[in-house]
Amino acid sequence: MSVPPAVPGSASSYPFDARPLVEPVPPGAARAFVQELRRTGRLKGSPFAGVLIVVVIAFVVVVVFGSVAVTMISSVVGAMSAGVEGGGGTALVFALFPLLVVGIIAAVAITLFVRGARTGGERMYRLDGFARANAMQYVPRFDDPGLPGMIFSIGNTRHSADLVRGDRPRFVEFGNYRYTTGSGKNQQTHHWGYVAVKLDTPLPHIVLDATGNNGLFGSNLPLAFDRDQRLSLEGDFDRYFSLYCPSDYERDALYLFTPDIMARFIDNAAALDVEIVDDWLFLYAKRDFSTLDPQTWAWLFSVVGALLDKFAQWARWRDDRLAGVGGSAAASVPFTPPLDALQPPPGVAPEGRRLQRGVPWVPIVVGGALVLFWIVTQMGGAFLR
Repeated sequence: MSVPPAVPGSASSYPFDARPLVEPVPPGAARAFVQELRRTGRLKGSPFAGVLIVVVIAFVVVVVFGSVAVTMISSVVGAMSAGVEGGGGTALVFALFPLLVVGIIAAVAITLFVRGARTGGERMYRLDGFARANAMQYVPRFDDPGLPGMIFSIGNTRHSADLVRGDRPRFVEFGNYRYTTGSGKNQQTHHWGYVAVKLDTPLPHIVLDATGNNGLFGSNLPLAFDRDQRLSLEGDFDRYFSLYCPSDYERDALYLFTPDIMARFIDNAAALDVEIVDDWLFLYAKRDFSTLDPQTWAWLFSVVGALLDKFAQWARWRDDRLAGVGGSAAASVPFTPPLDALQPPPGVAPEGRRLQRGVPWVPIVVGGALVLFWIVTQMGGAFLR
């Protein structure tokens, strides 16, 4: 993954300072900040895109009403030349109507463009100030981030926006994520908020599907996993999360999710879906995380801060299925190797790197039932006729 350089911090190492999110913005500061982002290449896109949209809209309106306007104006000129009384003023009004429509549309579009540009600039300025106040870095947009989480490989036009990231004591990134599926009238844009935390070592692919944010048809996650991989844990954990781990990795999941770690997830992240994949941990929700709301940031910082000190336990995990890799190297030396050399190397065996996909049966069954109901009603109506 390509990661721009960062100068970040963490919730546990620095005091949480949300003042830049709500403090007044000095006149001209947001505009100057956006200009600097464009000058340094951190913000792409033409500042004249909104003006171009206005021109295109006006052109379309002129084309649509052009023939009517020409006809009306010709009638007015003909009537005036012939000295016809009455009707000339009315015809003139209708002739000028398309131009009036164009003027109104252009005025509204320019107003919305200017207001949107001002609001967007202030938003970026505030988020940048918030990031710097907490020893982190703000990135306006990052196309196709290439992270290994489940939401990052689906759809088209994938991009992260309003990223706030830091790397002390470990890399943490907060962001909003968008991707589209379908095409034409069926095209849909999907909105996610995510937190990405870099771990010390690769771990088995584990998903915690939060039960509290499920919808009418079950999980709100974009992918379904084979239910044979679901693992039941002790206590109340199953009330809050459905845990999926690769087959034969149940013991490893129990090692990683000790009672104290399960309690941290229940107390702090019960509203979030969690994915552990490779050497990353992701927290997901179908809402923006990077906002101007101090309460949202306080909550996210508290979640990450509550989990950070537990990741040291996970750094000691090793996949016993890789024991032969380390053992062959240790056996080649003519002396007793240190204990660390006898341990499997960091990593995950191929069978533990990814969960097996499942079929989302509930939406399929419900959709099939609706289709069947429609067919039956149509046939019944035809029979009655």
